[in-house]
Amino acid sequence: MTQRGVHFPERFSWGTSTSGYQTEGGGSNTDWWRYERAEGTHCAEVSGDACDSWNRYEQDLDLIVGLGLNSYRLSVEWARIEPQRGEFDSNALAHYQEMLEACHARDIVAVVTLHHFTLPLWVADLGGFECPEIATLMGIYARVVGDALGDLIGIACTVNEPNIVALMGYLMGLFPPAQSDWKRFSKVNVALRACHVAMRDALRSTPGEYPIGITLSMHEYEALPGGEELVESIRNETEDEYLRAVGDDDFVGVQCYTKLVFGPDGLVAHPEGELTEMGYLFWPQSVEFTIRRTASMVDIPIIMTENGIGTDDDEQRIRYLSQALDGLSNVIADGIDVRGYFQWSLLDNFEWTFGYRPKFGIVAVDRTTFERTPKPSAHWYAEATRTFTTPR
Repeated sequence: MTQRGVHFPERFSWGTSTSGYQTEGGGSNTDWWRYERAEGTHCAEVSGDACDSWNRYEQDLDLIVGLGLNSYRLSVEWARIEPQRGEFDSNALAHYQEMLEACHARDIVAVVTLHHFTLPLWVADLGGFECPEIATLMGIYARVVGDALGDLIGIACTVNEPNIVALMGYLMGLFPPAQSDWKRFSKVNVALRACHVAMRDALRSTPGEYPIGITLSMHEYEALPGGEELVESIRNETEDEYLRAVGDDDFVGVQCYTKLVFGPDGLVAHPEGELTEMGYLFWPQSVEFTIRRTASMVDIPIIMTENGIGTDDDEQRIRYLSQALDGLSNVIADGIDVRGYFQWSLLDNFEWTFGYRPKFGIVAVDRTTFERTPKPSAHWYAEATRTFTTPR
């Protein structure tokens, strides 16, 4: 398909990220909502009303403006837009249109993700990412979104962390559909790459001249003696095969949090070193590592679409972000084409199987009143983006 004209935002994108399901609340028509309530689920608690951002998104946007950020990464929910196969909800599309118009009114670049982990129930019941029609179905959905919202989209992300969708859902057995089979995991990765291409090509046929890409979860890896072969196989399946497939995209989104350590028996669950609330290694060096590794494999612009830390210790968050931005500065100084950085997350939100315990937000959310309260790290990040020197 011939690529239409593409216009990146003129400014370096300084932003923060959220997803619909983790913040909007009320996602009852999704596979995740059902999974949270299933017998034997791995979920600590249910999502419920999340942060009530479906009703309070203007509060969220005003927080972003108050922090002086110029971009916001959000997601639209397929289950809201196409609640039943072939039935598209004009009210849901109108709601997302209002959200994006509210971004424009505040001079915020809207970075829109079309799929962020959740599937409509009807898609899940067809077999989810093992359904032979899945790429076609996601292409149709993307075309509807592009036709309705394309003139308002600043940057589009097709699928959020497809490698994590496959890893956690089909190998680790921790996300729906909770399977653990390497062959199924590998086939789903192939299917997800096909979904991305179908969605990208569908979006390119609709209004707008925004860049389109995929976002990948990436890590720095360490292999202990005997773990080398496992590291290579995991990294090839979850990162390299995707990076080999994005050459026709307008950018690639890199998302990183930590370093993973593998021994001969697999992932080391409790590695030595400072840990975060998620049990991750405190490893802000992953920003520089993953951007450099991506740049060594692709020849398209890079956006750091997620980076952050789950912690109740806001001083630890500031220390993490400070070192992460040092790494970002290094890669930009070396001429790597990085177009933006998005901290995860704006809000303390629903963290999938972990529930509401991990705190990734720079803004606290009262679980009863939904009152938003910026943390010291929010003000620190705002100031850091103003004093950061970029060549663009």
